[in-house]
Amino acid sequence: MRLAQLLQRTLGYFAAAVLFLMMIVTAVDVVGRYFFNKPLAGGFEITEIGLALLIYCALPLVSARREHIVIDTFDVFMSQGVKTFLNRLADVVCFIALSGVGYILFKRAVRVAEYGDTTNVLLLPLAPVVYTMSGMIVIAGLMHLVLIFIPHAEQAALDAKEVTP
Repeated sequence: MRLAQLLQRTLGYFAAAVLFLMMIVTAVDVVGRYFFNKPLAGGFEITEIGLALLIYCALPLVSARREHIVIDTFDVFMSQGVKTFLNRLADVVCFIALSGVGYILFKRAVRVAEYGDTTNVLLLPLAPVVYTMSGMIVIAGLMHLVLIFIPHAEQAALDAKEVTP
């Protein structure tokens, strides 16, 4: 569990730093554009890269905390066993889907690196960004693999009630 906590803390700090950088870049760009008629060169590119890193680095955090969007309309009609089965099935499907997307994205990153793709204005290399995206998606998939074996909070609460007299 310590590795998971370290990973969550590291990704949380990284996502916060990226968000703060995006805020600074946007503020400098807006001030430069409206007060000095000179926008920040490459501000849009930095924001694009920051947004990609923010989304993909937050994905494992969302997965680990089970904070994905859930539609629970029919939960009141299901037994706890069915809910548990569906939760585990969802984790299996997420693991398979995210691992597959991560693999495809990794292949794309290799191609981006081979071509030497860069941003248009600042000529920043795109390969490290795409490698990071693929790695974060695989980590999110692995989180779901681990979560298959960890009961949801509602299941853990019910199990605790059954044990307590």
